[in-house]
Amino acid sequence: MRTITTLLLFALSLTAIATDYDQNKPFGFCTVSSRTNAGSTYDCKGGGVWTYPIPEGFTGKVITLKSNGNDMKSAIQNAIKQYDVIILDGSEGDFIVSQNISFDKGNKTILGINNARLCTQWFVTDELKATLNAAGVPNMSTSGGGGTLPNGTKVSEEAEYNTRRIIIETTGDQSENYRKSGIFSLKKENVIIRNITFVGPGSIDVGGNDLISATGAKHCWIDHCTFIDGMDGNFDITQKADFNTVSWCVFQYSSRSYMHQNTNLVGSSDSETVGYLNTTFAFNWWSTGCKQRMPMARVGKIHMLNNYYSCSGAGRCMNPRKNSEFLIEGNYFASGVTNIYAESDAVAVTWDASNTIANNGVSKPSSFGNKVTVPYNYTVAATDDIPTAVQTGAGATLPFSDGTSTDIAKPASHTMPVATEYYNIAGQQIDAAKGLVIMCQRMTDGSTTIRKVIK
Repeated sequence: MRTITTLLLFALSLTAIATDYDQNKPFGFCTVSSRTNAGSTYDCKGGGVWTYPIPEGFTGKVITLKSNGNDMKSAIQNAIKQYDVIILDGSEGDFIVSQNISFDKGNKTILGINNARLCTQWFVTDELKATLNAAGVPNMSTSGGGGTLPNGTKVSEEAEYNTRRIIIETTGDQSENYRKSGIFSLKKENVIIRNITFVGPGSIDVGGNDLISATGAKHCWIDHCTFIDGMDGNFDITQKADFNTVSWCVFQYSSRSYMHQNTNLVGSSDSETVGYLNTTFAFNWWSTGCKQRMPMARVGKIHMLNNYYSCSGAGRCMNPRKNSEFLIEGNYFASGVTNIYAESDAVAVTWDASNTIANNGVSKPSSFGNKVTVPYNYTVAATDDIPTAVQTGAGATLPFSDGTSTDIAKPASHTMPVATEYYNIAGQQIDAAKGLVIMCQRMTDGSTTIRKVIK
């Protein structure tokens, strides 16, 4: 009993730290229409609401979807076309998606409840990785030496060419439909996505889809989501996308991933049109397996605020590139992270003293160019709070007002509770009474899940 009480009080203290910084509303670049003018505001509200349960007075069209165990692409795509707010309820299992879903309408909100996970149908197998290893793919060039595939497609890079050739030869899939294994392609304006875990096929060098790609999308808020094992990237922002905010998200890779763990690209080439791609990254966590692009960005004004990096062994984390401006404040690089930064042809970088590099052997980047500023209000969190706040609050862990949430610590397959106990905020065990309580679930895998709920 004393152990449970200690755990509960500790969990409450961690939750309080995260809550202190979580505004629970759109903020950053998604709320403005200018990279310099604070008076040019934008009402980013998605389909009209962004919390759950939906308020009683809301008059928009709402639908709740549950998994049927089959391909859910058409059901989700039709819901996006017809409804303002789409609730994805994970209580019946994962939402399996055969191919990337084109998000062709704006002014939408998608909320995940009950451990909602969107997962690609195709995934990288151990057998495929063994075949690629035997062919020497990890040692091949990623910048030249390609060839023509059996289906007639020309590929310029040696590693990608041989990877795709081997998959065609072993599966017989001449059309290469597996390369469409992403989740969403955002193309419109004013979209909010919250509290969903996106699970991809594993990163592999085939020039495939991202878990989410924002191609031209504007004024979108992606908040409290978890991204795992995107094929090409976890979440890329390109092609005149603008005024977007990515907050309280987790990016990571598992052992399923093979190559190309390049998680977040902003701007797909040096020829991206100048003036776009303005993006806020705030309170995000680049975690296990991330190797590059956290983010790598061109052209835009990029605000890196209060993010946490624990990606040991990464090739580089932040990477300002052609025509970009970076404002870097309040970020925390854990002791195992040594390659924190590389710059190439950026216009300006402002590295604030509030950033923390835990490894004393790593040099701090230098500011250059005109001081970079952003046209919205914000607060830089206390340096010592960042690791706890982000690790506690980031990802698909959003505690909605009815207690429905998603746990980032949940393993790749659903585990079920074998016992549920309730405690008051003093750590005393109680019946499942009404009001604010602490729910402690012991799971089939031996783990324990603790969270605040309102019953």
